[in-house]
Amino acid sequence: MTQSVSSFAAAEPEGAWADLFRGRNLAVVTVMAGGVLLYAMNLYFTAALLPSIVAGIGGQEFYAWVTTGFVIAAIFGSLMVSRMLARRGPGAAYTLALILFAAGALLAASAPGMQALLAARLVQGLGGGVLAGLGYAVIRTALPEALWARATGLISAMWGLGTLFGPSLGGLFAELGLWRWAFGLLALAACLMILPARRGFRAIAPVALREALPVASLITLMAAVVAISVSAVLPVGWPTVVSLAVGGLLLIGFARVERRATQTILPRLTWQRGNRLKWIYLTVAALSTGVMLENFIPLFAQQLAGLGPLLAGLLGAVLSLAWVLAQLYSVTLASAAARARAIRLGPVLLVLGLFAYGLMQQQGAAPWLTLLQALSLALAGVGIGLCWPLLGVAAMSSATDPAEGGKAAAAITTTQLIAFSIVSAFAGLLMAAGQGSPQGAATWVSLGIALLCLPGIWFGMRAAKK
Repeated sequence: MTQSVSSFAAAEPEGAWADLFRGRNLAVVTVMAGGVLLYAMNLYFTAALLPSIVAGIGGQEFYAWVTTGFVIAAIFGSLMVSRMLARRGPGAAYTLALILFAAGALLAASAPGMQALLAARLVQGLGGGVLAGLGYAVIRTALPEALWARATGLISAMWGLGTLFGPSLGGLFAELGLWRWAFGLLALAACLMILPARRGFRAIAPVALREALPVASLITLMAAVVAISVSAVLPVGWPTVVSLAVGGLLLIGFARVERRATQTILPRLTWQRGNRLKWIYLTVAALSTGVMLENFIPLFAQQLAGLGPLLAGLLGAVLSLAWVLAQLYSVTLASAAARARAIRLGPVLLVLGLFAYGLMQQQGAAPWLTLLQALSLALAGVGIGLCWPLLGVAAMSSATDPAEGGKAAAAITTTQLIAFSIVSAFAGLLMAAGQGSPQGAATWVSLGIALLCLPGIWFGMRAAKK
């Protein structure tokens, strides 16, 4: 019998934060959180290194693909999580993912040219996608149910910490002219996690998965992501319109294939009439869309407010910091009504904060206006933090079958990565709409991303509905 999302809301958290770090749980949560942190930091870490990389090995024409290729490979990796868990179990899955990530980082550190770097990023992205997906997928089988909410909160906090520390560490290595050593550090961190991964998950057996690889869904989804991502590097005009249109049609095709197929990427519950799982994923997508604004905030702060790189970076970190702090509160919510309110309220605060920030873009912004921008970004971050961990627990609690529950949890990361790739492409078009004006670009990107998040208010209401 299928367990509904509302039954998740009825369950009260019993475990304490300290229980996450006792006994075997310590190794488990360290690996789960560390894997997600590696992935999250790498995104922003590499962005800060790219100017130095291009100066060193050339290949500026492939600049965007250093990140795009990584994300596309990560999406594919996240889609393989359920099958890796079914075949070998979490210990072996983590070991393979960490080896792939470390190998990709080492190849990037030694890359003689941009083509070699792109190939290395594909390997690294494949491992990173598995790490990010495993972070949510193994909670259900590795930890008692009383700790699910807190573990989900801890793991989702790693995304916020990645945006806090990734740019600063990457900038430091770039400043010192040591970009190759930066990738070496990532490889070392991944290698140090292999032994805890093997020991912490040693007693957890593989979960039976009774279906084959969903080839049709996989091909359609990956083609859609590639088509939309390509639009970000095409000349603005008809080429981008055609690329986005093809990507949109392929996404519709993906949904149609998933509805009819016997082997699917998303849990079958997603497509059942009246089931809330699809609204959970759509809410996650809307929240992920808002997160993408962080990539642009430091740029806008330097161009419009005249802030230095450090202060501009700190302004960009406000959203993530508020996200992390808010979810420390949301995971303690005990009643069904309180959790439902948090899921409904989160997207509302996110949209209000982003719209307020977008409307305050002004050339030569005074300090008081920059402070108001920081407050609006904090509001948006609180919105994400209020409901993100609750959505994660809702997804993994959507089925009593462990295989389907793990698949539902892993699909959170897949949804997140797809949203990142799509919004990244749209953000490039919004930047171009500013017609070379820093204020115009900042306004278009900020308000455009806020509009893309707007449907999340309705999605959140459906996800929280009993």
